[in-house]
Amino acid sequence: MTGDASCAFQRIGILHHPRKPESLDLAGQMEQFLQSAGVSETWRHSAWDSGVIKSRLPDVDLLITLGGDGTMLRAARLGAAFNVPMLGVKMGRLGFLAEIFPQDWPSPLEKLLDGDYWIEERLMVRASVEKAAANGAERTIRCTFDALNDVVLSRGSLARIVRVSANLDGGYLTTYTCDGLIVSTATGSTAYALAAGGPILPPDLRNILVIPVAPHMSMDRAVVLSEGAEVRLRVYSDHSAMLTVDGQFEVEVDDTDEIVVDSSPNQARFVRLRPRSYFYQTLMDKLK
Repeated sequence: MTGDASCAFQRIGILHHPRKPESLDLAGQMEQFLQSAGVSETWRHSAWDSGVIKSRLPDVDLLITLGGDGTMLRAARLGAAFNVPMLGVKMGRLGFLAEIFPQDWPSPLEKLLDGDYWIEERLMVRASVEKAAANGAERTIRCTFDALNDVVLSRGSLARIVRVSANLDGGYLTTYTCDGLIVSTATGSTAYALAAGGPILPPDLRNILVIPVAPHMSMDRAVVLSEGAEVRLRVYSDHSAMLTVDGQFEVEVDDTDEIVVDSSPNQARFVRLRPRSYFYQTLMDKLK
């Protein structure tokens, strides 16, 4: 999808990394550039200041994020609920999600404002932790998170395996004996899931990937599910277990909790300036 920059992006927020002073300096330079180019409204905030960002998202056309993939993940979870697209500036180590580089940003921004871009939409998953109620009453939802990369159910601080039962669309799938279980999007297939030996999925696929971490005498293959699949997980262990969302939020769970993972109604939207085949070239560059 192409855009008409004359009206598409007139309210732009710039998110900088609070622990990277160079990102704050660059955010100021970009804001001045956008203002001089005629963008009607710009603002800057720390990418970690979620409260302020949420309050401004209803009136934002575009988020520019300065940082690594972690900064992009934070922005994606915030912006997706408001259908706000993101443009990433690589200031981290990996940069799978970023689109432009800090040493060469004016030309890409000019291209953006000229309308020469397309929007890439990516599936997100939603994870809810449900607590069993007493006397067979209806289960209560402890918390709910959206994730762009993955949710991981794993052992806690002790180096001991856990048993994780998995149900798929209401039917029993298997019980894993492992260090943890990853439920990933196609975006997350190049993250923790890749380190666990999972397949690489093109980012526009709307599939869910389930893969165990260090399985022991149990199912050791990745399972690729359709977009509409619902996965229910329960952990069995005599010590604490942890649910981690995009590597940034964690919730302690036990065998009275059930973790429900399915497709989120929200999706992440990324502004792309490179050709649509960019993903494979980026992948080859990273894996050299």
